[in-house]
Amino acid sequence: MFLSAREHASLRRCFTLLAEDDAGELELRLRLGRELLELLRADQFASYVWDAGAGRFEHRAMLHMSESNLDRYEAWYMFRDPITFELQSRRHATAVSEVLPHRALARTEFFVDFLARDGLHWGINLHAYDERDVALGDLRVWRAKHRRDFEPRDKALLDLIEPAFVAALRRARARRAAGGALADANPGGLLSPRELEVARCIGRGLTDKEIARELAIALPSVRTYLQRVFDKLGVHRRAAIAQRLRDAGLDRAPR
Repeated sequence: MFLSAREHASLRRCFTLLAEDDAGELELRLRLGRELLELLRADQFASYVWDAGAGRFEHRAMLHMSESNLDRYEAWYMFRDPITFELQSRRHATAVSEVLPHRALARTEFFVDFLARDGLHWGINLHAYDERDVALGDLRVWRAKHRRDFEPRDKALLDLIEPAFVAALRRARARRAAGGALADANPGGLLSPRELEVARCIGRGLTDKEIARELAIALPSVRTYLQRVFDKLGVHRRAAIAQRLRDAGLDRAPR
């Protein structure tokens, strides 16, 4: 496959970041999303991890989409989604129009009341799994209405990235598991100063928006820091973060 100079440079950046070993799972998906928007000349990006036990997608990352609209997706439209579960069953990059023609999609509540609100028109998905068939994360890339639908070339580019994406997520998950064991003895030592600030805010019961206001940082940054705390402490619930800090005597900032 012939690559333009732009595509070559973008692919190189994708593989470089996937080879790095310092990013958590959420940060890795978000950083890759930024590169994919450039590589595929796309406009919006979202990424989740399928939790088979809970029966839902969790740990979202997003670019150029509204927080409130994705809140609505997670509360309602996720369970009325006519495309994603079919896309999830395909273990390679797949255009949305392959599972539901756009003319039919455009007549659905899912499109009119969810996708169109953020300008999502043409989509392509890649859902990554490890060798034990455990979901590691997905890539949902969208173009606006004024662009064209994704083509076989776009799918080939995503499929080219998929093995490195899987390997990077597996390494990040292994680091999180190892970090969880270390965190039993010294949770504070694993967290950066900003991550510890966010964790203490969680311990006080603050919402993400309240944390953003208190620490004067953007809401997406709060969620990135929060996911790093989850990854490093090896927990999945906010209450577990608070308990880890209390056990270590780190629930209050020093005076």
